[in-house]
Amino acid sequence: MQFLIQWSWLIPMYGLVGALLALPWAARIIRQTGPRPAMYINVLMTAIASLHGLLLLQVIWNTGPQQVSFEWLDVAGLTLRPSLDLSAVNLIFLELTAGLSLLAQIYAMGYLEKDWALARFFALMGFFEGAISGVILSSSLFTSYFLLEMLTLSTYLIVGFWYAQPLVVTAARDAFLTKRVGDILLFMGLVALSTYAGSLNYDDLAVWVKGAEITPLAATLTSLALIAGPTGKCAQFPLHLWLDEAMEGPSPASILRNSVVVTCGAYVLIKLQPVIILSPFALDALIAIGVTTAIGGSFVALAQIDLKRAFSYSTSAYIGLVFIAVGTACPGVALMLLFTHAVAKALMFMSAGAIIYSSNNQDLTELGGIWSRMPATTIAFVTGALGLVGLLPFGCFWSFCLGIEFLWDEHPLLVGVFLLVNFLTALNLVRVFRLVFLGQPQMKTRRTPEVGWLMAVPMVSLSIIVLLVPVMMWRLSMLPPTEYFNLAAVTLLVGSGILGVGLGFYLPLNRAWSRSSLAPLRRLQDLLGNDFYTGKLYEATVVRLVSALSAASNWTDRYVVDGAVNLVGAASLLSGEGLKYSASGRSQSYILTIVVGVGLLIAMTTWKMW
Repeated sequence: MQFLIQWSWLIPMYGLVGALLALPWAARIIRQTGPRPAMYINVLMTAIASLHGLLLLQVIWNTGPQQVSFEWLDVAGLTLRPSLDLSAVNLIFLELTAGLSLLAQIYAMGYLEKDWALARFFALMGFFEGAISGVILSSSLFTSYFLLEMLTLSTYLIVGFWYAQPLVVTAARDAFLTKRVGDILLFMGLVALSTYAGSLNYDDLAVWVKGAEITPLAATLTSLALIAGPTGKCAQFPLHLWLDEAMEGPSPASILRNSVVVTCGAYVLIKLQPVIILSPFALDALIAIGVTTAIGGSFVALAQIDLKRAFSYSTSAYIGLVFIAVGTACPGVALMLLFTHAVAKALMFMSAGAIIYSSNNQDLTELGGIWSRMPATTIAFVTGALGLVGLLPFGCFWSFCLGIEFLWDEHPLLVGVFLLVNFLTALNLVRVFRLVFLGQPQMKTRRTPEVGWLMAVPMVSLSIIVLLVPVMMWRLSMLPPTEYFNLAAVTLLVGSGILGVGLGFYLPLNRAWSRSSLAPLRRLQDLLGNDFYTGKLYEATVVRLVSALSAASNWTDRYVVDGAVNLVGAASLLSGEGLKYSASGRSQSYILTIVVGVGLLIAMTTWKMW
């Protein structure tokens, strides 16, 4: 047991080692074997990390939480000791991320089997996995920030994997820059917090908060800065546009981005929740961000005609509910939401990737009649949809029900937000199901065979896991006793899900419905389809302001700074040219000039003494 604990630092290293070992194939130094060895190496490393984490979870479950630290740097009084927090909750989420990463990599073996950059993709996946594992196990905000920066870089590289496509380049750039906004603000909060608390260890921060001597203004500004980082990572308003654009990347990466990456960012927010409590305004800001994103994302998803984007906005909406749970001091609800959402959403994106792989198309208006041709994909989609909606007895039902129960008395309006998101999600999933799987086959779906076993096995395996999520939650003691559940809350939750499903099947759907002939409906569709014109709003405000400041800075640099420098140079040149004519070559004249100058200097410096 001690061996597993002392060597637990290897868990984040497995993915990084896999990425390094894959570099010779990714850089095409080794060509004779093809790129497949890099793929096998990273899948093996992920499997080892998952096994190591599972064994460590069994040990910690019996012995209790422990911390493992080691000295990294000790120079001139500066000591850096990274440490890992080996608690049951951390290891459960580590197994969640490692397991989903393993299934996504096996899925990618089939999805990208003919891609010439296969080795580069798996090297990036290893880098990606190592950063995520480190963030989850880290016991320090400093280490978490360093690893979150690695996560931002890996997101940029994976989104831009197909860099020959202009839209991919734009999506990667926007994802990187949007996350950088949150990361910079998070770094400011980190520096401020280290000054006030004297430590960035999460346990030390929890102790410091109990007797913290900090002004309300400082607490508010620091807490808002700490919120900004997870807001960018979790694609929350107003830093939410990158997740939609990131769907231009490969589907295996989209699986992890919508299930693991957002979970990772929200997990850091949950760890920081004891500090954010210092500022009631920051808690209200968390709730406002969560409500705006949850409701707005759910409505926007209804108007999307791109298969993956219809699900990506749903991801932002569900993480918005996590922000609400953290803002109302319900971290247990937040953890349950993250767990149940991650598993179900990963399965949804696996089924979406299978459809795209077989049909080479992801436009909902050009799909249809797939259910008879792709039965495994159909079952995976239905299973994921059931796990994502609050329908008894599937996973999200328990997390939704627990959240509503906590908010029932003090925050009834937030209960309505949970019910509305559940209703709109069910409506959207049924809409997508009808457009993709039901109806007559379209031109691009008449020949859509079921995917191969490398993609089917992860889908079937994850479908079984989604169905077993309630059992897993019960075995892990994540579910409260049934007598604690409010019958009225359960009825409303189940009713909202059934209403969404029923309305989704009842409403008439036309494949031309994506662009209605009725002007009011068309304007509403344009409003939702363009994400409330948030992108254009940013272009008219933030982008224009930055462009104006850049133009002003350029003018100042060119005409003021460069002008002053050029003026000094011109003055020196002219004075030198003028003085050369006064050079007579007589030493006595030079000596007289020096004596007069020194005398004047002495007279000026001693003037006050006289």
